[in-house]
This record gives sequence, C-alpha cells and structure tokens, in this order.
Amino acid sequence: MADPALRQHLEAKRFIAAPGVYDLISALIADRMGFRALYVTGYGTVASALGLPDAGLATYSQMIDRIGRIAEMTKTPVIADADTGYGGLLNVRHTVRGYEKAGVTGIQIEDQEFPKKCGHTPNRRVVPMADMVRKIRVASDARSSTDFLIIARTDARTSLGLDEAIRRGIAYGEAGADIVFIESPESEAELAEVARRIEKPVIANMVNGGRTPMLPAARLQEIGFAAAIWPAVGFLATAQALTNAYEDLQNNGTTTAGVPMFSFAAFNELIGFKDVWDFEKRYAETE
Repeated sequence: MADPALRQHLEAKRFIAAPGVYDLISALIADRMGFRALYVTGYGTVASALGLPDAGLATYSQMIDRIGRIAEMTKTPVIADADTGYGGLLNVRHTVRGYEKAGVTGIQIEDQEFPKKCGHTPNRRVVPMADMVRKIRVASDARSSTDFLIIARTDARTSLGLDEAIRRGIAYGEAGADIVFIESPESEAELAEVARRIEKPVIANMVNGGRTPMLPAARLQEIGFAAAIWPAVGFLATAQALTNAYEDLQNNGTTTAGVPMFSFAAFNELIGFKDVWDFEKRYAETE
C-alpha cells in the first residue's frame, strides 16, 4: 500500500530529497537516514542484479521482484523507476497495479522509445507525445489510491530541445501525472525555466557526472522544485569503496587501516542478526 506521507510532503511543499538505492544493503542503510523518500534506480538495480547497462534489458518480472523486496524491508516511502511501463497501454496498467501492490509509493514512467536508455547517455529517442499522454491516463486510472504518485518523465530535452520537453511535461501533468520530470536540463537557467513554466510539482535528477549541473537541495527548492533524486550516489560510492578495498587487499596481502570499512558488528545489526540471536536465545532447547 502506498504511503500517504509522500503526498502530504508534496502538498505541504516540504522538499523531498531521495537518495538512489539499488539493493537491500543500500536500501537498509538509506532507510535509517531520515530521508522523505528512497529512489529505486533502474540503472543501479540492473547493474547490481544483472551486471548489465540500463538499456531496456531488464524485464518487469525481474524489476518488480527486486523493487518489491526493497519496499517490504524499508519504512521510508519508495519511488521506483518503471522505464517505459514495460510495453503498451495494457502493460502500463499491469505495471502500475503491480508496483502499487508491491508497496511502492511513486512510479516513474518515461516517454522514450523501447528499448530505453539511461537519461544521461546519448542516442535516446522519444515516442509521440500523444502516445505518452495515453500512458499517463492509463497509469492514473489504474491505481487504487491517489496516495500512489505518478511521475511522468520526458527525455525530449536532449533531442528535441527544452521548449518541447516543457510542452510535453505540461501535457503529462494535464493527463494525470502528480509530478513532472524533465530529464537532462543542461544548465541552472534551464532548471529554473522548467520550474517556472510547469505548474505541477517538478522533480530534478541530480546524476553525478551527468548532463545536468549538480545543485544542492536548498537551491533546487529555491528555484521551484518540489523534489530531487540522487540516483547514482549509492552505486558510484560503493564501486569506489570496493575498488579501494580490493586494491588494498591485492597490494598488501591483507586489509589495512588505510581503507575505512563498516564494522562487522554494525553490519550484523543492520541486516537483522540481533533478531535471530534473540529468537535462538528465547527458544533454545535446554536439557
């Protein structure tokens, strides 16, 4: 069931900052931090689960299994990437119902042609605006609760320009999207133009190393954004930490104090071993 807190934050104009999570370790850590939402990144989830690029290679079934488990194991409202809805209009309806049933609070659907690509990589193409409008109408009608938020993303900026992206964003909002997502603005001025011209709440995508300038949450809120996601922060930080740790082991034949690590005791607590030990202590057989 969708968490009503996310819509309440939106309506109260409390800025929603959501870190990217991609597996249960990243999700459990972020869940403790007090964020108003977690963002299940398609890029990171596909890379983590399949070792493949975010290029339309993962199926609905593969994604919903991973996303549902993250939603089940966390208390923070979850926003999840659903690519293009995994097909046509009937697929979109099935996807919305599946994500909502899995415990997701917000679903992101984009207007790329299939197979889709990461929004900060080249050669993306978009479907006709009318086709995406129909998808958003279907998505809005398919949900069982208005607490389940529809986020409509357009990738038109890179290939068709900012004005066309904004025109699409407005149309998607009118079709029933709760939040509009203009992918890949290329300057702070473009970000401000998006927030000024679109009346529905807008979300920014802060991708480390991406096409859009990285702005802090306070600045994004100041120029008119309701929310932002940082999808890559988790898996990029993890990849660097693993590289450092494995190089340390390879070079020194052991791990050294030069590479910081999460403590083993704290990790046991994070993943729930205390409950296991308490259970065993309570029900241990005694002679």
